[in-house]
Amino acid sequence: MTMAEGELAIAEVAFVRRTPVEALPPPLAMRGAWGWLRSNLLSSPFNIALTAVTLALIVWVASALIDFLIIDAVWSGSDRTACMDSEEHRKVGACWPFVWERLNYFIYGSYPIPQRWRVDVFFTMLAIGVVWMLWLAAPRRDLGAFYFFVVVPVASFILLHGAPVLGLSLVDTALWGGVLVTIVVAAVGIVVSLPLGILLALGRRSGMPAVRLLSVIFIEFVRGVPLITVLFMASVMLPLFLSEDWSPDKLLRALIGIALFASAYMAEVVRAGLLAIPRGQYEAATALGLRFWPRMGLIILPQALRVTIPNIVNTTIGLFKDTTLVFIVGIFDLLRTVEVARIDPKWATPVTSTTGYAVAAMFYFVFCYSMSRYARHMELRLSAGGRERR
Repeated sequence: MTMAEGELAIAEVAFVRRTPVEALPPPLAMRGAWGWLRSNLLSSPFNIALTAVTLALIVWVASALIDFLIIDAVWSGSDRTACMDSEEHRKVGACWPFVWERLNYFIYGSYPIPQRWRVDVFFTMLAIGVVWMLWLAAPRRDLGAFYFFVVVPVASFILLHGAPVLGLSLVDTALWGGVLVTIVVAAVGIVVSLPLGILLALGRRSGMPAVRLLSVIFIEFVRGVPLITVLFMASVMLPLFLSEDWSPDKLLRALIGIALFASAYMAEVVRAGLLAIPRGQYEAATALGLRFWPRMGLIILPQALRVTIPNIVNTTIGLFKDTTLVFIVGIFDLLRTVEVARIDPKWATPVTSTTGYAVAAMFYFVFCYSMSRYARHMELRLSAGGRERR
């Protein structure tokens, strides 16, 4: 190589870019709202047609709901005459005066009016516990778990049922109703079903034949019958085998039946998560010298529960909606209070029933949608954490 060629090579090296080139932004047609629409809703002629049909259906349903619940609704009145069609044949929508008058009954049922502050305290304590447990940045979440799983159940029982020693008069559960019963049944079913379902799932995969057989029999038997059958067995058949003094309270029997029913389904959900964990994780945990419970609690179960979060939430939402079945055995949940209130002659109109059911639908939608959105947030957060670790 001559001297001139060497100088040329050095010059070329001197002009090599040493910093990475910044990535160019995607084209305007592929980013922003328009880009999302093109890639998700307008990507093909079939998707365009499907989007148009769906939008037309949404507009049709939404306009009917808005007309009934807001535009044509009656907002004031003292009896059924306010919610009847006028002489001009004006179309009447939702009868909200009926809801305002019966709102306390929808929330508390027949719980004694002077004692309803106890229900309000219960709602407040439960809300604090839920926020403390679900807020990931909350301080001392270990204390939050103790508060939610120990303090709240004990304090709630004392508040709602009563304790004459503490100056709280006894309130029979037959007087409980409305949102109070719905929240109690759902909370007990959800809180009890997950740990019991985990134990049943582990029992079904146990190496001990007796434990595995009992777990399989329980899971398959409970999953093989509808919930209404379990509730009838708990409310009608169980008292026939026990004396009147030993017969549990009707609400308590329903709580036990729903918790056992939900735990059987939760067990299969958890078992699916356990099957999704690679066998190498079990072998690695064993190689570390961990025994069964530390191995499951520290290594296997956290991964299995993370994998099956959507299924757990789906089961939880289904359980929350299934609480309406308790009204069939004479327990006054929210739906039952609506059924009783709508037959009041004072508010007997063609739109009274629809208005009451609309209120119940909005209540269940708010709770179920909130649970699904929080679960989605947790799923995305855990997935992002997994990508960062990899």
